[in-house]
Amino acid sequence: MKSIKKISAILLACLFGANAHAAPAYTVQQKWSLGEAGKWDYTDIDPVRHRLFITRGTRVQVLDLPSGRVAGEIANTAGVHGVAFAQDLKLGFTSNGRANSVTVFDLDTLEIKQQLPIPGANPDAILYEPQSHKLYTFNGNSGDVTVIDAVALKVVATIKVGGKLEFAVGDGAGKIFFNIEDKSEIGVIDVASNKLDARWKLAGCEEPSGLAFDQQHARLFSVCQNKIMAVTDSKTGKRVADVAIGEHPDAAMYDAASATVFSSNGGGTLSVIRQIDADHYEASQTATAKGARTMAMDHASQTVYLPAAVDQVFTVLVVAP
Repeated sequence: MKSIKKISAILLACLFGANAHAAPAYTVQQKWSLGEAGKWDYTDIDPVRHRLFITRGTRVQVLDLPSGRVAGEIANTAGVHGVAFAQDLKLGFTSNGRANSVTVFDLDTLEIKQQLPIPGANPDAILYEPQSHKLYTFNGNSGDVTVIDAVALKVVATIKVGGKLEFAVGDGAGKIFFNIEDKSEIGVIDVASNKLDARWKLAGCEEPSGLAFDQQHARLFSVCQNKIMAVTDSKTGKRVADVAIGEHPDAAMYDAASATVFSSNGGGTLSVIRQIDADHYEASQTATAKGARTMAMDHASQTVYLPAAVDQVFTVLVVAP
C-alpha cells in the first residue's frame, strides 16, 4: 500500500508540475474605442513611460497604460509603419513610408525634434540597437536597409539586400535579424561592419512577416502566411521546429518570463504558444477580432494590445491571462 501511495504521489506531482508550466489562457478583457476606423500598422510600448504607440497612417496615436487614455499624438508621419525607442537618448523614431523619412521625437514630451530624410524607399520596420547607438530602417520598396547614427542623426550606411523587408530584431550581441517576405528568408546584419552577414532560407514558410527572438535559447520565430511559425537557431541558421498558428499572421512576440510565443493573426485569433524547451512547442488559440493582425505586449503585466476595426470603429483589444 505504501508503494502504491508513493507512486500516486509521484504521478500527481508530475501532473501538476506539467500544468504549472502550461501557457496561461488569454482572453479579451477590455475593448477601447478610439473613433472612426482607418489604417494602422505596427504597435509598440514604451515600458519606461507606460505608453502604447499605434501607427495610424499619417500620425501615431499614443495611449497611457493601463488606462487607455489618449496621451497625445505624433503628427505628419505620412505612411507611418513602425516606431522605435532609444531609452538611453530619450528619443523615439517613426518610419514614414510615403515620406521616405524618419521622424525623431522626444519620449517625454512627444515633441518632434527633427524630420530626417533617408535614401531608402518606403521604410517599414524600424529598429534601434542600443550597444552601437545605430538606428535601422528596413525599406520595402528599395529592398535595402538604411543605417543611421542615432546620436548624430546622420545616415552612415546603406545595406543592399533585395526583396521585401519585414520585421527585425537584434540579439544584443552584434547581430540584427530580419525577415525577407518575398524570398522566404532571414537576413543577418553584422552591426560592426554594416554589412549583410548571411541569408538563411525558410523552406516551406510562405511570406514570413512577424519576427520574435528568444535571447536565452538563441531562437528566432518567423510567422508565415501558410499558418506556420518557423523556429530557427540564431547561431547556425538551422530550422529546429514548425508550429501551427492562425490565418493571416503578421506580428510575433516572445515573453521570456512565461516562455510563451505569440502570433497575432488577422483571421481573428491570437496564437499562444508554450515553449516546452528550445526545440519543442505547444500551441493554443484565443479568439480576438477579424483584422487584429498586429500587437504590442506589456511584459510586466502580461497584457497584449491588438488594434482592429470592430463595427467600423477603431478598437484596441486588451488581452490578458
